[in-house]
Amino acid sequence: MRNNARTGTAMALAAMLLVQFGLAASTGLLDRLGAEGTAWLRLAWAAVILLVIVRPRPRSFTREALLACVALGVVTAGLTILFMAAIARLPLGTASALEFLGPLGVAVVRGRRGAKRWPALAAVGVVLLTEPWHGGVDPVGVGFALAAAACWAAYIVLTQRVGDEVSGLRGLAVSMPVAALVATVVAGPSVLGDLTWPVVFAGLGLAVILPVVPFALELLALRRLTTAAFGTLMSLEPAFALVIGLVVLGQRPGWAPVAGIAVVVVAGIGAERTGTRPVPAVPAGHPVAVAESPTRSAPSVGPTVRPGRVTAAKG
Repeated sequence: MRNNARTGTAMALAAMLLVQFGLAASTGLLDRLGAEGTAWLRLAWAAVILLVIVRPRPRSFTREALLACVALGVVTAGLTILFMAAIARLPLGTASALEFLGPLGVAVVRGRRGAKRWPALAAVGVVLLTEPWHGGVDPVGVGFALAAAACWAAYIVLTQRVGDEVSGLRGLAVSMPVAALVATVVAGPSVLGDLTWPVVFAGLGLAVILPVVPFALELLALRRLTTAAFGTLMSLEPAFALVIGLVVLGQRPGWAPVAGIAVVVVAGIGAERTGTRPVPAVPAGHPVAVAESPTRSAPSVGPTVRPGRVTAAKG
């Protein structure tokens, strides 16, 4: 179980790193399609990739599992689109600080009594990292950011539920097409006229970096970690962004973000130490019980298991 926590933590960290690289690599598309259009193109390609690789069979899902996958797809689209709308109206630091209320809220609500100090400590670190006091406040932008926070909290809870209900990555192969359909309704028609073949194929490459691989890693991490520990670990994402900004873009942080990195690293270590997830009981004959070993220590992520795979981000 201790090894499961370490493996889950490593997967969560890798997902966060890929999210930040994916966002950095999306600069050209953002200039061409805008934030919402870029999010839509990535989600659309992610849906195609997962459908082709995993080939899920909805008839093999229980009703509860299928509904959970659909709900996960809706909140994934909501998280992506609402956060993009927030950063169009608020400074990134302010929007990020508000959005992190989602995973930190999950960590506080679902954490054991002794583990609640880690999300509280992480909250302090996130505020230092994002420095929200530097920006103005737009009430509409604040509303979008808070809605994105609610979607992120629901995303964490639903991702863990889908991972428990469905073996491999099949759940993601259902939730991602749902997310793409929602994004198409909201943002697709406004950017169709701006699409060219180079833009379309650039979106394909970006979809692999974000959201396909990060979302799959998060799904697998949540099979090994509690939602409280995972929510606390998400506080490290602004730290990754800060480090990438320093190394890649030459952006030098002030003392507050540096102190914030130290605080969230400490909180992340504490969350990893207390975040091992008990092995969930799986009823006999359940699809997961059939497809995986009783210890659930090595869930299948490849197409060799039929049915096959699940869920990149936040957008």
